[in-house]
Amino acid sequence: MTPAYGIEPNTENPFTQNMASDPSSTPVLHLPKQQRFELQIDEATAHLDYTLAEQQMTIHHTFVPAKLRGQSIAGQLAQAAFDYARKSKFKVVPACSYIGVYAQRHPSLADLLAE
Repeated sequence: MTPAYGIEPNTENPFTQNMASDPSSTPVLHLPKQQRFELQIDEATAHLDYTLAEQQMTIHHTFVPAKLRGQSIAGQLAQAAFDYARKSKFKVVPACSYIGVYAQRHPSLADLLAE
């Protein structure tokens, strides 16, 4: 009998062999002394870097390693940063282009953006 879709049993699926563990079940870590949010999956670490000054959180950089891209990890980091800013009553300055786009796509964050 031929297996469904012509895929032999015990054959690696080429579309998933480079996928990391489930990123949605991995918590984003906040490292306040380093002014960084991190998400580590397997042996790869994604991060978001920021600075604080006068009640403003400037997000400078978001990085996701190639093997973790396409899994909404940058979005998880961004959301963690915005959640922290809201809780701490900081305004956000999106110096990172990704963060600017993320804020535009999430209108509920508009009140957090610095003018």
